[in-house]
Amino acid sequence: MSGAARLYSPEVLALATRLAAYPLDEDLPLRGAARSPACGSRIELGLACDAGGSITGIGLKAQACAIGQGAAAIFADAAKGRTRADLAATLAGLEAWLSGAGDQPDWPGLAAIAPARDFPGRHGAILLPWKAALEALPSA
Repeated sequence: MSGAARLYSPEVLALATRLAAYPLDEDLPLRGAARSPACGSRIELGLACDAGGSITGIGLKAQACAIGQGAAAIFADAAKGRTRADLAATLAGLEAWLSGAGDQPDWPGLAAIAPARDFPGRHGAILLPWKAALEALPSA
């Protein structure tokens, strides 16, 4: 199996279509965006949170490769109920895992894009949803 075939599996391509379930609506008050300088992929994200800071709503607009879109769908599928601290810990875990210095973080669905670990040019696209969400969420 070629690298591209392994990278852009039917599962990854199906994930990319899931983003339609998460439209970027105006009623999501917290906004963030992130761009990968390596590939130019970009994600805009909107969130709503409860009084305790847990995510209650999410919307995304991704202009990214299938890996970036897949990562965005994986993020969105499991973001509800998460806090800023959860997202920061997962982002740190993803960065370590992608660099070969750690295990795959415990976030549902990441196995679908695990082959992208062998393609450093895609690492930035994988990180985008977590970075955009951290930009959107208040740090206090």
